[in-house]
Amino acid sequence: QELPLLEPVPDRERQSFHYRLSSLYLYYLGLLRRFDTLYDQMVHPQKRRLLRRLLDGVAGRVLELKDDLVRTDLSEYHCLDHALQDLKLTPADLEVPIPKYFLLEQSTILKERGLMLAEILSRMGPVTSETVKMHRTKAIILLQRAERARQGRLRATFMREIRKEEERDRKIREEGWHRFSQDQAAIIIQKVWKGYLQRKCTQHDRWTEMEFIGMLPSAHQVNLRVMYQDGLGEDIGRLRQIEKEEEFQVAMVKTHDVLRETEGPDMKEKLKEQIRQWFIECHALTGRFPDYPDESLGGSYLIFADKTPEQVKMELEVQAQESKKKNQEKNKEKENEKKERKQKKGKGRKRVRHLLDMRTKWAGGQSLRRFWVGGWSEKDKAPGCPTTLPASPQVDELMRQELKNLHLAVDREEGKPLKPPKKKAGKKTGKKKEKDLTPDRSVESLLEELVVFGFLRKSETVTLKDYIGDFLYLGSTLNLANKLPMPSLFDIRQNVALYGVLRLGSPDIHAMAPLIRSILLVGPSGMGKKMLVKAVCTETGANLFDLSPSNLQGKYPGKMGVQMIVHMVFKVARLLQPSVIWIGNAEKNFYKRVPKEEKEMDPKRIKKDLTKALRLLSPGDRVMLIGTTDQPQLAEMKGLCRTYERILFMPRPDYASRFVLWRQMIETQGVQVTQNLDISALAKVSDGYTPGHILQAIHSVLTERRVLQLSKQPLVASEFLGHLAKLEPMYREEEESLKDWYFKTPLGKRKVKFIKDQDVEEAKLAKERKKRK
Repeated sequence: QELPLLEPVPDRERQSFHYRLSSLYLYYLGLLRRFDTLYDQMVHPQKRRLLRRLLDGVAGRVLELKDDLVRTDLSEYHCLDHALQDLKLTPADLEVPIPKYFLLEQSTILKERGLMLAEILSRMGPVTSETVKMHRTKAIILLQRAERARQGRLRATFMREIRKEEERDRKIREEGWHRFSQDQAAIIIQKVWKGYLQRKCTQHDRWTEMEFIGMLPSAHQVNLRVMYQDGLGEDIGRLRQIEKEEEFQVAMVKTHDVLRETEGPDMKEKLKEQIRQWFIECHALTGRFPDYPDESLGGSYLIFADKTPEQVKMELEVQAQESKKKNQEKNKEKENEKKERKQKKGKGRKRVRHLLDMRTKWAGGQSLRRFWVGGWSEKDKAPGCPTTLPASPQVDELMRQELKNLHLAVDREEGKPLKPPKKKAGKKTGKKKEKDLTPDRSVESLLEELVVFGFLRKSETVTLKDYIGDFLYLGSTLNLANKLPMPSLFDIRQNVALYGVLRLGSPDIHAMAPLIRSILLVGPSGMGKKMLVKAVCTETGANLFDLSPSNLQGKYPGKMGVQMIVHMVFKVARLLQPSVIWIGNAEKNFYKRVPKEEKEMDPKRIKKDLTKALRLLSPGDRVMLIGTTDQPQLAEMKGLCRTYERILFMPRPDYASRFVLWRQMIETQGVQVTQNLDISALAKVSDGYTPGHILQAIHSVLTERRVLQLSKQPLVASEFLGHLAKLEPMYREEEESLKDWYFKTPLGKRKVKFIKDQDVEEAKLAKERKKRK
C-alpha cells in the first residue's frame, strides 16, 4: 500500500498525463491480445521464441503502466471511458487477456500433480465419520417416524388420484354424454389442429421479424459444425507445434555435435591460450600464480563467466600498452619507482579481491552466463543457434597440471585453495536467510502431510470469465463532478487478472513486473471473493494452500507448531510454484480484541510468522498471499496494511452489473430469456443484493419441475420477488462502514486528501472570480 507518490503537478497537467497513461495502457492491452493469438497460432519454433519474449515483455509493461495509473489516480480502480471513446474502442477491449500458454505449457506438470494428490488421498482411505451413540428405544422411535412419514406420503398420493377420478366422473354425470357424429368429430379435430398450426406459424413469423430487426439473436449464429471444425483446427495446430519443436531440438543436437567435431580442436587450443594469458596476467599483478577453479564450480567457465575471450584479449592488449608506457616513464623518472610499485600492489590487491568476490558468488550457486570460446558472442548469435558449448574436462585437467608445475617451478609451492574474503564487521549484506526447519525431509513427505491435515486443497475449476459483471460507463463523469465512483464487478475482475493471474502465470512476467506479494479482497459476503481465489488457481495452475484461522484450529499447537506449519507451507509453495496461499476471514489474524468465543481458536498466533515469511519471498518466487474479509473494521489497520500490499474493495454491484448477472445466470440454467421476463425490473428491485443472493433466488425458483413447465407457463419477474424478500440484503449502513474503513487505508487517505485539496483550490478560484466581477 505504501506507494511512492508522484510530484505534485497542476490539475491540467495531471489530467493530460493521466490521459496519456491510460491511452498507453489501452494500446499495450491490444498488443498483448494480438501477441497472444500470434504465439498460440505460430508453428515455427524460432519465431515462437521471439514472440514469447515479446509477449512477456508487453505483459510486464502492462503491469508497470497499471502501477503508474495507481500512483496517479491514488486508487486501484480507474475510469478509462473517455480514452476508450477517443480511441474508438469498446469495453471488451479493456478486458485483460490471459495468455493461453499459462496452462498449455504446464499441462504435464498439472497432470502429475493431480495424480500425486489422488495417490495421497487414496492412501488416506475413506473418511470415517464419528459414530453417535444413541439409546435403542430412541433409534426405534426414529425409524418408526421415518416409516410412518413414508406411508403417509404414499397414502396421500393415492387419495389424490382417487379424488381426481371422482371429480372427473362427477363432471361427466353433470354435463351428460355428448354423442357426436363422425363428421362433427372430424370438424372439431380439424379446428384444433388448424389453430395449433396457425399459432406455430405466427410465432415463427414473429421470431423471424425480431431476428431481422436485430432484437433477438439469430439461430444460425451458433453453428455446431463450425465450432467443431474450429476446435479440431486448434488441436491440429497444437500437434504441429509439438512436432516442429521436436524437430528443432533434434536439429539443435545435430548442429551442436557437428560444431564440436569440426571446431572442437581449434577451440581447445584457443581455450588453452586464454587460460595461459590469465595465468601470466595474475602473476604480473599479484606476484604469484592463481588457483585453478574447481570442477564443481564450473572449471574454466569460471574464468570467463563475465567476459568473452575477445574482451579479455582487448583488455590484455590495453594493459600491455599501459605497461610499456610505464616502463618508459620508469626509465625517465627513477625517483617515482617506489610509488609506482605501491600502485601496482594496490591494483593487484583489487584484482585479487575481485576474483575472490567472483568465487564467492559462484560458490553461492548463481547461474553463469556461458559463451562461445573464440566464436560468436551472446549478441551475435542467430536465434536458434546452440547457446553453450560444454567445457572440455581434458583441457581443464591439462591446464590444472600445468598450473601445478608452474607453482612448483616459479613459486616453489603447491596449489593452495583460495580463501573467500572475510566480511567486514558491522555491515549487513542482502536479506536474512530463512532457517530450514525441515532439512532432512523430502518434498513428497511434506506435501503428503499438508494434504492429510487439510492445508493443501484441490481447487475447483472456475475461470475468471465466470465472474460476471459489466463496465462502469459514467466513471469519468463522476470524477469531473468530484464524486468518487465505486468500482464495478468488471473492474474487480480486471484487477484480479492483473495482480494475480498475469504475475503468477509466467516466471518471466513475474520477474519484469513490480513485486507484489499479497492481496486483500474486502467486501460483503456473497460478492465472490472465494470464487476469485479459485479462478486465480485455475487460470495459472497454482496450488491452493489454506491458512485460514478456522483451518488452523486444533492443529500444530504452540509456538514451534505455528513456526513449523508456516515454514512448511511457504517451503512447499516455493518448490511447487506457482502457489496461492489463501486466508479466509483475514481480519481474525489482526483482531483488536479477540472475542470470548474465539479465544480457544487463538487466531492471532500466526501473525508474526506470517509477516516474516512474506518478507523472505524474493522476486523469483511466484507465491501470492490472498486474504478475504467482510469485516475489516475488527482488525488493526497498521498490521493488516503492512501484511497485504494491495487492498481491493468490492462494493455491491451497480445496475449494469445486476442486469448482466440476472440475464447470464438465468441462461446458464438452460432457460432462454423471453419478453415476458422483465430483467430491467429485476435489476432495479435487487439493488442492495449481492451476486450470491441473486444466484440463490434463481436456484430456488428454477427447479426441475419449473423448468419443465416453461413451455406452457413462461417465466415472470414476480416469481423471484418472494425468494429475494426472504434473503437479507446489504444495508447502506454496512456499505458506508466498509467505505469509511477503506478510506482510512494509506491509499484511501491520500485519495481523500487529494480531493479535499482540489475542493479548496476550486473555492479559492471561485472567490477570486467573484472579486474580479
